[in-house]
Amino acid sequence: MPPHSDTTKVPAVTLGFWVIKILATTLGETGGDTVSMTLDLGYLVGTAIFVAALVALVFLQIRARRFHPLLYWATIVASTTAGTTLADFADRSLGIGYAGGSALLLGGVLASLALWYFVEGSVSVRTVATARVEAFYWATITFSQTLGTALGDWVADAGAGYVGGALIFGAALALVAAAYRWTSLSRVGLFWVAFVLTRPLGATVGDFFDKPLTQGGLNVSRPLASAIIAAAMIACILALPQRAAGRAPGLRT
Repeated sequence: MPPHSDTTKVPAVTLGFWVIKILATTLGETGGDTVSMTLDLGYLVGTAIFVAALVALVFLQIRARRFHPLLYWATIVASTTAGTTLADFADRSLGIGYAGGSALLLGGVLASLALWYFVEGSVSVRTVATARVEAFYWATITFSQTLGTALGDWVADAGAGYVGGALIFGAALALVAAAYRWTSLSRVGLFWVAFVLTRPLGATVGDFFDKPLTQGGLNVSRPLASAIIAAAMIACILALPQRAAGRAPGLRT
């Protein structure tokens, strides 16, 4: 990116951003489960595949000189699919459990944000304009996507079910939106809370699509569900206005 650019390489936070983000997290759930469960490659192999894709896409994202909507959202999908298989591997294959996995991943999110703030003085997306800040940004996003998967599975399996879990996380997002509208709480802090919460919302909605009827789902095949959600997401990316967030160097909040 040119040194004097007044924009970042991430999208402005608009209603369209949140619509596409929720679709991306839902696709991450169905897509991750397609590879690890439907194709029966397992959580570890699935994680290796999606982490490799994530690393490649983050590299391209950092090398890009300006904001590219399709590249950005492809990277988000890679982070959320990697988060799905990684969380499932930790929770189920390693036996950490949902509570242990969620606590560990929450620590990862907080540590990433704390280190980012310590080094850069801000964790605002409006400062994502250098390679170093982008590295912090994508590391935090990957931790948050993985945490969201564990939270979604934990709430759904604890008795809320997929619909109940979606309603819980949807209500939590509504509270964050209300806090944004009617309080003076940190906009940066509210953004990251909302960013984390969209992931378990997508996880529960994705599971509702593809789980068997006996488990409270719609029994749509995972590949078909993934194709439908991917088509809807691409349509939104192309139809909804996509602009880079304005840059605010040195912002502290």
